[in-house]
Amino acid sequence: MLVTVTAPTELESPVVDPDVWVDHPWITVVWNDPINLMSYVTYVFTSYFGYSKEQAETLMIQVHEEGRAVVSNGSREEMERDVAAMHSYGLWATLAKDGPGT
Repeated sequence: MLVTVTAPTELESPVVDPDVWVDHPWITVVWNDPINLMSYVTYVFTSYFGYSKEQAETLMIQVHEEGRAVVSNGSREEMERDVAAMHSYGLWATLAKDGPGT
């Protein structure tokens, strides 16, 4: 009986067409506002996103001191849902495409 074995070959790196659409993650950004208390923002982050109190406080401090914080990332539809939820809590939020400088 004769058995033929094919050795693996190395493939060149694929060529990526820049015109092909790639689903980059999107982010939800919460912005500082003069209305909401820091304790309330922490509460929203723990209750909606499920962050620990420490994580929520870190994000809240970032919002307060830097003017904004990225609180979630994922598909555009998910981030639209998160932005709408933040608006329902009375927070200022937007979505953006994740990438350099965001």
